[in-house]
Order: sequence, then C-alpha cells, then structure tokens
Amino acid sequence: MIIGVVGKIAAGKTTVAKFFEEKGFCRVSCSDPLIDMLTHNVSDYSWVPELPEKAEPTRERLIEFGKYLKDRYGGDILIRLAVDKKRHCENIVIDGVRSEGEIKAVKRLGGKVIYVEARPEIRFERLMKRKASKDKGIKSFEDFKAMDDAEESLYHTSELKGLADYVILNEGTLEELRAKVERIIGEVTGNV
Repeated sequence: MIIGVVGKIAAGKTTVAKFFEEKGFCRVSCSDPLIDMLTHNVSDYSWVPELPEKAEPTRERLIEFGKYLKDRYGGDILIRLAVDKKRHCENIVIDGVRSEGEIKAVKRLGGKVIYVEARPEIRFERLMKRKASKDKGIKSFEDFKAMDDAEESLYHTSELKGLADYVILNEGTLEELRAKVERIIGEVTGNV
C-alpha cells in the first residue's frame, strides 16, 4: 500500500505521515531523494538518475533541483525514487507529494492520496515553532506568504485537493488530527 500526502507548507503533512509510520508504514518524503542526491548520500537506492554537485539542501536548492529532475526524467521521478528508497517495505507513506504527476504516480501504483489543509496564519505559526533548517530564510509572515505563493505558482498545490482521495482540515488539536488519520488508516488497511 502506498499513501501520498499532499498540502501546502506547514499544513501538517509530516505529522500525518508520522501517524502512518506509527502503524507500520515506512515513511519517506519526496524531498528525501533530492536531499540524498545533493548530499551524495545515495546508498539506499538501487539507481540514481544523476548526482549533482554536492550542496547544502536549502528549500530553494531542493525546489530548483526537483524542477530540473522532473523536466529531465518526468513528473513522477521523485515518487519513483522515494518508492525505490523504501522498496523493501510493504507499506509506504510518502510525505510532500507536490504535483499532479506525483499524485498520478501514487495512484498508478494503487495508492491513495490525502490532502492536508490549514489557514495560512496557522501554517505560519507552525513553521515558526518547528524551526526547520530548510525554513531559515522565512523570518516574517510576509516571507512565509512569498514562499507559499511561489510554491503555489510552481506546483498549483491548492488545485491538487480535487485529485485527493481524502481531505483533512488540520486546524485543531493533535488528538483531533490523529483521530482523522486513524479513520483513514482503518479504511485503507481494511482494519475499520
């Protein structure tokens, strides 16, 4: 079983994926292959399209290299690489699915897609709390909005909601989110 998790920056994609991981799914992010290739850490793969010059995996660099790979190897390249990285797993949850091509790749593999959403103000607050190194260029709500808008114009993330099998509004507590995700896990695994 493959589950793809889609959503805007700091909507809760990784948290949703971690709930799947707690239920035995292997968790991988679409950005993992990009980070691995930029840092030349590719021993988990059976194949790699090409290795770029070694570089720090900033959000900007990840977006740039991801776009390059998709243009060169197809819109599903990151899904193919993520699945390859976790090829020894029976169930995989892929965090950070970001395009129509990636959603179609997940569905082609018999998977399901979950779209996670939350208001921009809530997502900005979460981003400030998580202090991820890839977000260090974001200092204000204006910076966040600019990055969010740039990602939207690149991936058209909000349009992907209509392609999802499940939509989760993630504006409540962690417990409320867990309950929503556990219902979906029950459905997709047949353990309702």
